Amino acid sequence: MDWRIAGAYFEACNCEAICPCRKIGDLPGGRSTYGECLGLLGWRIDRGHADGVDLAGLHAAMICRYHDDEPGSPWTIRLHVDEHGSPAARAAIEAILLGRAGGPHILRLPWVGKPGELLDVVSSPIELRTGPPHELRVGDAARLRATRPVEAQPAVACGIPGYERPGAEYYADENAVDDEPFGWDFVGRCAFAGDFDYVSA
Repeated sequence: MDWRIAGAYFEACNCEAICPCRKIGDLPGGRSTYGECLGLLGWRIDRGHADGVDLAGLHAAMICRYHDDEPGSPWTIRLHVDEHGSPAARAAIEAILLGRAGGPHILRLPWVGKPGELLDVVSSPIELRTGPPHELRVGDAARLRATRPVEAQPAVACGIPGYERPGAEYYADENAVDDEPFGWDFVGRCAFAGDFDYVSA
């Protein structure tokens, strides 16, 4: 499959800001704050295609969990794909973000390169707005909002968009998930906003 997707990225988890998995200046990331990561990740595709299928304007979100001390730190994930996409567009986004369509950066993503469990793929209404405020809504399953940047932060980058793409660290005003078996409600923990550009080759 020949594909490329690029746009806005927004995420949060239960770690304290700045999230320890970030690259901070020249320092690589490390263990999560509490040993277990409970995460909500969101992508807005501003420009994108896959074998001639237009993906621009569509979204995806992932709800995930892993534990640093489990052997291999396996990820448990549910992928939400924008219900406004055609069946072909939703299938392409699913294939890309789950690593089935290849791509040098995608194949290094932790839920692709590590053992894990995909619970399912769900078609949902998804909206990601960039700001501040940065906001992500995933149907009735998840809400994320951030308005307060971390003060005097150094250069910060997240491995999911890529450590070569610096972004900005925030305190999450709201990070609420009700998507069985996932469920949490955090305030004041870490959030990150940036952009991404993934390509098939």
